[in-house]
Amino acid sequence: MIENLSEDRVEAVTQAEIVGKKILESLNQNYQLGNNVHHSTPSIGVTLFGDQLENIEEPLKRADLAMYQAKTAGRNTIRFFDPQMQAVVAARASLELGLREALANQHFILHYQPQVMGANQVTGAEVLLRWQHPQRGLVSPAEFIPLAEETGLILPLGIWVLETACTQLARWGQNPQFAHLTVSVNVSARQFHQVDFVSQVLAVLARTGANAKCLKLELTESLLVSNIDDVIAKMSALQMQGVGFSLDDFGTGYSSLAYLKRLPLDQLKIDQSFVRDILIDPTMPPLPRW
Repeated sequence: MIENLSEDRVEAVTQAEIVGKKILESLNQNYQLGNNVHHSTPSIGVTLFGDQLENIEEPLKRADLAMYQAKTAGRNTIRFFDPQMQAVVAARASLELGLREALANQHFILHYQPQVMGANQVTGAEVLLRWQHPQRGLVSPAEFIPLAEETGLILPLGIWVLETACTQLARWGQNPQFAHLTVSVNVSARQFHQVDFVSQVLAVLARTGANAKCLKLELTESLLVSNIDDVIAKMSALQMQGVGFSLDDFGTGYSSLAYLKRLPLDQLKIDQSFVRDILIDPTMPPLPRW
């Protein structure tokens, strides 16, 4: 705690920064521990206080948030608390609480986007997850899926999506007009890497009565970063039961032709960035005429 800083906020920040830099310089010295030399890269968070009545916990929380910002910035640096940072943290906490409540109260819904081939022939549907928020209405997955991944809520959410989609698939299977339709369900890397993922999928198929041959699991390239042999083993085990696999957004991440040769895939979905402007992009070579 640094006392007797200037009453001018900007000047007080400057004074605190000077002290912080001196602390960094001191901590950056090499440490001789036994026969080894160690080096420290500290992250320092700073906040001002004293201009309003508050308990000791509040400035400590602010300094802690600023310290994590210093870590995010690459460590060995100083960061001052920013009120906007607090707003982001508060919004994230509110979103996480809302997600947990949504799971408990089943505020999620699935939309089915038709997959079309040829002359408007519908061959199946891709599942799109939406959060039906009681106050905000429909919330895009781009807003809540990253947080669900980070907090682990993607695991119960992923099972709910799979079970709900398979229940719909079983209903379609009872109607000869729709029995040929497939359903594609996105699976997160965290969900897929669970030890019992294969048994989870098979249990859902058994409970719902859905035809495994009409279920397609969509994987992302991030899944291929680690333990590719385990990925192939799980895919093969499910494929033996009839489940199909699709690689989503191909070309934006880690996959290569070498990986594609090894993966038991049924479908490859090229990322839209490669084909969106194919007819109007002047840098694209002309399409062949047949």
